[in-house]
Amino acid sequence: MWSAAYGLADVEEARPMTVDSVCRAQSISKSLTAWGVMRLAEHGLVDLDRPVQDYLGGFQLPDTPYAEREVTVRRLLSQTAGMPLGDVLAQYEPGAEMPTLREDLAAQARLFREPGAGFFYSNPGFDLLEIVIEEVSGRSYAEYMRAEVLEPLGMRESTFVWEERLRPDFPTGYDLRGEPVAPYVYPAKASGGLLAPVEDIARFAAAEMTGEHAADQDVLSPTAISAMHAAETDVTGIFGAVADSYGLGHFIERLPDGRTSVWHGGQGNGWMTHFQAVPSSGDGIVILTNSQRSWPMMGRILGDWASYAGLGSVKFTRIVWAENLLRALAGVIALAGVIALASFLQLGRLARDVRRGIRRIAPFSAAARYRRALLFALGTLVIDALAWSAAQPHLLLSSVLPFVADWAAAAAGLGAATLIATALLAPVDGTATTETDR
Repeated sequence: MWSAAYGLADVEEARPMTVDSVCRAQSISKSLTAWGVMRLAEHGLVDLDRPVQDYLGGFQLPDTPYAEREVTVRRLLSQTAGMPLGDVLAQYEPGAEMPTLREDLAAQARLFREPGAGFFYSNPGFDLLEIVIEEVSGRSYAEYMRAEVLEPLGMRESTFVWEERLRPDFPTGYDLRGEPVAPYVYPAKASGGLLAPVEDIARFAAAEMTGEHAADQDVLSPTAISAMHAAETDVTGIFGAVADSYGLGHFIERLPDGRTSVWHGGQGNGWMTHFQAVPSSGDGIVILTNSQRSWPMMGRILGDWASYAGLGSVKFTRIVWAENLLRALAGVIALAGVIALASFLQLGRLARDVRRGIRRIAPFSAAARYRRALLFALGTLVIDALAWSAAQPHLLLSSVLPFVADWAAAAAGLGAATLIATALLAPVDGTATTETDR
């Protein structure tokens, strides 16, 4: 195993990142949680195809129009349970008052589609497995994972519980705008609560190997590991650009030479992470970054790694393609500037015409009716698109080029408002045609 650290753990303090820095692993946690559940299954304590409600103790899945009994452990592990993404922005200062796991899930673990209908990435779905582990093992999730998974795999510096001893050296995260993000925790741990140094995640990646490269570990059998790496569902949506399918807690892709690669990434406020392994060849890589703007860099590193390891390529390099495309369209900034300038000029003309009495608010006026209706529809469409984008927890464009995205959105919003204003201010009947009617 080779490891190295680059850059700063804290910019203001000029504190360097080290290979011993304990980082937020984010959704890499899901793959570890899958190991924890599979260990229970191998001991006959959990049946993957039984309703998860049978293992939740006193916690009841909230009533929805969908069939809660169809939510099985396997469907939670394979992201096909019909659970929502969840509130990815709910984070708390370590030690601060926050909802309990069950209180948090009572609000978030609500089915929004029929279980088994297909892939949909969900954090609450994996956090339900945290309850499963606690109810079945009789231990807290963090203690069970420490004793049954982390320590046996040699991940002795890793933890699912924030410890104040970490604070002095804990890296500062940096968000999409490059602003510092202080340490935080979630009410749940199974979907994104792992804190670990890079070499501990590498030990986990090594444990994912199979065949002649299988690690000497007694947490899971080779059969259980292979089961996690077997496709359960096709991956759709934005994740479909970087993966072919999803197994049990693992994304799966077929490499150009036909071999299977498994991986999981993570993203949170101020952090981006990724691990990838080729179980049949023994090759693996882990990247932990304290910046939420790391996707393009990670894509380049993964592309180089795949090339050097003789793997051909990996789909995550498509992030780089997307970045290059957007940078090729960096004229978007210039275009946005032109749109903003044109909008200001048009708004000035409209204000002048209103003062002169040759335009008035008359949306239903017959004057230039069809042209104004088209302008109103176009402006409304742009506003709706911007509102939808603002409501999304994560957008690829915002992650790859945050400043371009913000500037383009502002210009588009101004342009849409100008179109709507032009549509609502109709020429007064009998007046001469002005520049605004051309």
